[in-house]
Amino acid sequence: MPYKNREDLPLSVKHVLPDHAQDIYKEAYNHAWDEYKDPQRRNNNESQEQVSHKVAWAAVKHQYVKGDDGLWHKK
Repeated sequence: MPYKNREDLPLSVKHVLPDHAQDIYKEAYNHAWDEYKDPQRRNNNESQEQVSHKVAWAAVKHQYVKGDDGLWHKK
């Protein structure tokens, strides 16, 4: 399901990403959720949720990189 705010994000996202990256994740996830509701638009029989999470992480990785310290930093 789409996320209304940052507090609704999975712990695996909230605990590792800075606030701005969480906003990117949420917006990308919600957009992908709408975009991939038709199963024919998804690959490998992935669920709408799986595809949406992949899209969201890809969006974060456009602007952030995980450092050697394990934290995500703006590029």
